[in-house]
Amino acid sequence: MKKFFIPLLLVLVIPVSFSCNPSRLMGYVLNQQDAASAIRQMLEIGTKNNIAGAFSKEEILTTLFPEPVKKALNTLNMLGLTGEIDRFTNTLSTAAEQTAQASVPVFVSSINSMTISDAIRIVKNGGTSATDYLRTNAGDSLRKSITPIMQSTLDKYKLNDQWKQIIKPVQSLVGNKVNIDLPNLIAGIVAEAMFRKIAENEIKVRTEASARTTTLLQKVFSKNWN
Repeated sequence: MKKFFIPLLLVLVIPVSFSCNPSRLMGYVLNQQDAASAIRQMLEIGTKNNIAGAFSKEEILTTLFPEPVKKALNTLNMLGLTGEIDRFTNTLSTAAEQTAQASVPVFVSSINSMTISDAIRIVKNGGTSATDYLRTNAGDSLRKSITPIMQSTLDKYKLNDQWKQIIKPVQSLVGNKVNIDLPNLIAGIVAEAMFRKIAENEIKVRTEASARTTTLLQKVFSKNWN
């Protein structure tokens, strides 16, 4: 009798134990609270992703300077100031990367305090809808919060002084109508780079099971709710 009882007990117990695992709850129904928490969790993980290499010299030149300034810099290069501009952009790349790393707590705080009014819709919409929601609802405040961090890093490397030396001849060529506020310009670049990283992680979470590293992410993003 015991020989038959033990296998029968295992047959009854094993399915129950598996069903208690949240990632295996086939009858789970998505709710607003879980959706909002999963979105915050996903965005926070994306914020903490390594941002090294996101601010190459080429990236700085193509995204920092408005078109009139780019043309002026090309003129200055032809006048023999290539070395000075190279030193500036290389150091600026380092400063931007350090600012991004220092800005992670600012992003995390903003994400955790963000009110998500229609989380289920954001989960269902797919793509980068969660990142887009963050950008729309907190983008301006994040850029403003990053600016003083950027200013501190610029001061550390004395980049403001280098910028003034470079921008003098640029101003003589393009005038004073171009935005040359370096901390604000770089803060904008850093914020956009952070949003790109967050968006990349969102796409992975939505499409790759291995990127759903928590039980909550598995519950919310492992199923098509449409």
